[in-house]
Amino acid sequence: MCLGVPGKVIEIYEVGGLKMGKVDFGGVTREACLAYVPEISVGEYTVIHVGFAISQISEEEAMLSLETLQELTSLEEELGIGSAMEPTPEKPRPANAG
Repeated sequence: MCLGVPGKVIEIYEVGGLKMGKVDFGGVTREACLAYVPEISVGEYTVIHVGFAISQISEEEAMLSLETLQELTSLEEELGIGSAMEPTPEKPRPANAG
């Protein structure tokens, strides 16, 4: 499963004719393509999925999403399970199972 992660646009520029920007994810900054959200401005929030901004959201929506993601991470740590971002390991198959 892939997740879109909310972030705050901190810089906008153009690369090869594409609207690009730097997006802050709570202290971690990454470059993202902003072509799909042409109306976005510095200081606004967007959802990033595999390096592309896929929607513009309010600050309230962004904060709620980030809180939910942090709760999931805390729950995983508390239960001692792997990250939701990691695939579930396959169970070994018997040697004679074709």
